[in-house]
Amino acid sequence: MKINQDSHSTHISQKFNQELEEIRSQLLEMGGLVEQQIHDAIQSLTEGDTQLAKAVCEKDQEVNQLQLDIDEQCTQILARRQPAASDLRLVLAVIRATADLERMGDESSKVAKATLKLAEEGHSPRGYIEARHLGTLVRKMVQDVLNAFARFDTTQALAVLHEDKNVDLEYQSATRSLVTFMMEDPRAISQVMNIMWVLRSLERIGDHASNLAEYVIYLVEGQDVRYTQTEKIEAALTRPKHSEK
Repeated sequence: MKINQDSHSTHISQKFNQELEEIRSQLLEMGGLVEQQIHDAIQSLTEGDTQLAKAVCEKDQEVNQLQLDIDEQCTQILARRQPAASDLRLVLAVIRATADLERMGDESSKVAKATLKLAEEGHSPRGYIEARHLGTLVRKMVQDVLNAFARFDTTQALAVLHEDKNVDLEYQSATRSLVTFMMEDPRAISQVMNIMWVLRSLERIGDHASNLAEYVIYLVEGQDVRYTQTEKIEAALTRPKHSEK
C-alpha cells in the first residue's frame, strides 16, 4: 500500500495518531540540528573559527540524546501499539533514519576537530575551496531528503540518490588534486591530509543522506531498495501501476 501525508491520520485512537506524528516531528527536528552542524562545521573550517568548531562538537551530545529519546519512543510504540503496514514502516524508517542522522553528526564533529587541528598545525595551503564546494552539495542533499521525509516525496528522494553520484565524483576529483599537490610539495602533507579527512567525512554525509532517501521510498512504496542501483529504483518508481479491480 502506497502512503501519503494523510495515511497516518485514520486511526480510531487519536493518541496513536499523535504518537506517530511526534516521532516524525522529532526526526525532522533532529535533522535540522544535524543540518546546522554541517553548515557550522564547514564555516568553522573555511574561516578558521575554533570557537564555532568547539560548538559543533558540543552540539553532538544534543544530537545523540535526541536519537536515544526517539528510539525509546519508537520502542514504546512497537510494544504498546503493535503497528502494522504503513504505520510499522513509519516507525522502522524513523529508527533507521535517526541512526544515519547521528552518524552525520559524528562526521560533522570530525570536520570541526580537523579545524582545531589545523589551528594548531597551521592552515593547509590547498583544499578549502574543494571542502566548501563539497560541503554545499552534501548540505543540500540533507535539506532535500528531510523535505522528502516531511512530504512523503519519492521524486525528491530519488533526486537525492542521483545527487550522491555527483558528490562521489567531486570527492574523487578533489582527492586526486590534493594527492598530486602533496607529491609536488611534501612539506604540506600533514595539513593537506587534514583537509582530505574533511572531504572524506563530507562524502560520508552524502552516503547517509542517500540512506535516508531509500527509507523515504521504503516508507511510501513499501519497497526495501537498499543495495539497489539507482537506475533500477527509478525504473520501479516510474513503472505504470496497474489499477486494482
